[in-house]
Amino acid sequence: MSVLVGKKAPSFKAEAVINGGEIVDNFSLDQYIGKNPVVLFFYPKDFTFVCPSELHAFQAKLGEFEERGVKVIAASTDTPESHWGWLQVPKDQGGIQGITYPIIADTSKTISEAYGVLAGEYDYDVEGNMIATGPMIAYRGLFLIDKEGTVMHQLVNNFPLGRNVDEALRMVDALQFFEENGEVCPANWKKGEEGMKDTFEGVADYLSKH
Repeated sequence: MSVLVGKKAPSFKAEAVINGGEIVDNFSLDQYIGKNPVVLFFYPKDFTFVCPSELHAFQAKLGEFEERGVKVIAASTDTPESHWGWLQVPKDQGGIQGITYPIIADTSKTISEAYGVLAGEYDYDVEGNMIATGPMIAYRGLFLIDKEGTVMHQLVNNFPLGRNVDEALRMVDALQFFEENGEVCPANWKKGEEGMKDTFEGVADYLSKH
């Protein structure tokens, strides 16, 4: 499992489903460089159970991400046709109808591997045949990428553990607070609270007030 924080987000081009049903080729995060921060999150599989709860949770908060200028992008190792089919199924039937942000189809599994969230790897048996040693689907990875394309926050959950979308928003707020004010964000910081200067004096001053 690689740690990408502080590094450039791996570049890629892949098919994706956008606007709730349009399949496009060569979707890339490069289009947002210099323009928008990105929250890129991976999920294991279409037509499963925890996954739609997460996708709908991000959709419910999409306006709040957009107010902050942040693009939300999902990805799994399913095909674009699978994404499209799942998007046709109503929410009350376990589908993701109503999701409008892009969903990347990492069918080659190279994107999940580049981001360090692929569960399993390729190997060879004694006869030289390529085999998969694992389910070869993505863990629940989440990456906050700044406007310059640098990974600023990384979270990876195992399959049974759904993520907290409010925490993803909090991390966006923390990043933007730091970028705008040059102050760092202490434990449990929330938007609207004060930060602290990244010095011994700044820490001491903050702790004396809390």
